[in-house]
Amino acid sequence: MTGPQQTPEGQVADAVQGNWVDRLAPAATRPYLRLSRADRPIGTWLLLLPCWWGLALAMLSDGRAAWFDAWIFAGCGIGAFLMRGAGCTWNDITDRDIDGSVARTRSRPIPSGAVSVKGALAWMAAQALVSLLILLTFPPVAIGLGVLSLLPVAIYPFAKRFTWWPQIFLGLAFNWGALLAWAAHGNSLGWPAIVLYVAGIVWTLFYDTVYAHQDAEDDALIGVKSTARLFGEASPRWLSGFLVCSVALFGLAVVGAVQAQGSPLALVVALAGPWAMGWHMLWQLRRFDAEDHPLLLRLFRSNRDAGLLPLPFFAVAFLL
Repeated sequence: MTGPQQTPEGQVADAVQGNWVDRLAPAATRPYLRLSRADRPIGTWLLLLPCWWGLALAMLSDGRAAWFDAWIFAGCGIGAFLMRGAGCTWNDITDRDIDGSVARTRSRPIPSGAVSVKGALAWMAAQALVSLLILLTFPPVAIGLGVLSLLPVAIYPFAKRFTWWPQIFLGLAFNWGALLAWAAHGNSLGWPAIVLYVAGIVWTLFYDTVYAHQDAEDDALIGVKSTARLFGEASPRWLSGFLVCSVALFGLAVVGAVQAQGSPLALVVALAGPWAMGWHMLWQLRRFDAEDHPLLLRLFRSNRDAGLLPLPFFAVAFLL
């Protein structure tokens, strides 16, 4: 018979079991990496995927590919990791009192005492500075968009205090990369990028409503607002609407991007991307159970796979 499994010191309650931070990172860095959610990588993926969608559709729109696009692809990956970390650090600074009152979040580094507020501010500034250095390698329009992205990032942590729809503010911040990466490719914005951005916001409403149901009871006790609390038992119906709207808008963005340069076959292949993503979202919806918190977390994390599904179709469409 084996004894109880040992939990790494300071591990956050909803961290991925066996994550690299708890296993491999030097002990002194772990609180800061946990503050950046490096032990929970799904947020980085959800910030990164709209960037890759925007880059792919920009390339489909003008039919061009250059070595700089490879840097955009990689730079968005590094930037997503750093800016997600900076954003999460800012979120935890502003939410430190709320997090201490919620079972799932009281083990986070600031409410648990592992990191001071001053230390968190310094860590946030360091991550933001490196992100800025990456941004400055992009064309001017993308740089301007990157600077503007700080506005929704700054507002989001406060949204749950004044609106039942804080997920919209999360969507505004998390999908900004769709605009930035499109602009990084061609130093301009096209209307398909804006439609793609809105599609991503609706996708965020879908996955973060699923996520927010984990905290609905605690949120009600402390007066924090969310779409999960707003929709209640009607959540499946709302999630169905978000699914349809997100896929439809994503499809419209694809049509707008591909029709200028692509063949009819390329358009059909590219449209299969949002269609495949929609089927994954439908799979999530059919499994949704607001009372099963471990399942809700697994469904939320599965949106990495949902968001990756369109990319192979876009790659094939570009080659046609």
